[in-house]
Amino acid sequence: MELEIPARLIESHGEDNAEWLAALPKMAAEYAARWDLTVVSEPLNGMASLILPVARRDGTQAMLKLQPVNDESEGEALALRTWSRDDVVEVLEDDPATSTILLERLEPRTLNDVPDHTEATRILAELLVRLIAVPAPPEIRRLADVAGAMVEDAPGMIPLLSDPSERALVRRFVAQVTELLPESGDRLLHWDLHYDNVMAAQRQPWLVIDPKPLAGDPGFEILPALGNRWDDLVETGDLSRAIRERFDLMLDVTGIDRDRALGWTAGRILQNVLWDTGSGQTAIESEQAAIAAALQL
Repeated sequence: MELEIPARLIESHGEDNAEWLAALPKMAAEYAARWDLTVVSEPLNGMASLILPVARRDGTQAMLKLQPVNDESEGEALALRTWSRDDVVEVLEDDPATSTILLERLEPRTLNDVPDHTEATRILAELLVRLIAVPAPPEIRRLADVAGAMVEDAPGMIPLLSDPSERALVRRFVAQVTELLPESGDRLLHWDLHYDNVMAAQRQPWLVIDPKPLAGDPGFEILPALGNRWDDLVETGDLSRAIRERFDLMLDVTGIDRDRALGWTAGRILQNVLWDTGSGQTAIESEQAAIAAALQL
């Protein structure tokens, strides 16, 4: 099988996953043979995975997803099979050893394509209601562990921020997460539920894709909806108000406790700040700061 790896995928993985990138053509051929697949068009890719449009022997259209094995990918198939088929993309085959998944083919349209961002947010929230009703399987990694590691790492990273007021803000985020840690929840969380991770389908209007599953508190799920479709918020002319309205809509539809949603949203921003400072940044990213200010975190 001749397979040209997309440049964006090579760039996003760099040297960290050089062996995985080099093995991709062989892996693709092996799984095509194992699951009796024919590649039908050019590969697609996200930041982390290679997606091959394929057809099964019976003509069923599907997508072969190849990705490195890590904390985010190894629970993906399990999570998708745990949630209702009415809400998420269906797993047709998977190999836990390599996190390779064969998924049903969806329509090439996401919630980013819905013109009204408020309507898109409502659809997202209605899907989230059903996802967070499901308990996480015991194998799924826990928000308690992820958040606990954030609290431990923060003291060493906060001094890397150049603005004293930002350092004080992040210390406040750490205090909020520390308070929430003893009751960090047991629901099956998506972790990355934003508008591009909800796709149109034939059997349902919309289905969720690409979870990074966690067992935890539903309040941890709100931030991705706030930080995406950002231009729609800016274009309202009152960014802070638009952020609050989107936040309120998510809570109104899902019924997630407001205080816990605020606390875990602070935790999500803390997580992003730790990632950013770890890669050399010395300031809180402007959109994250705007969300924090609008919600008075």
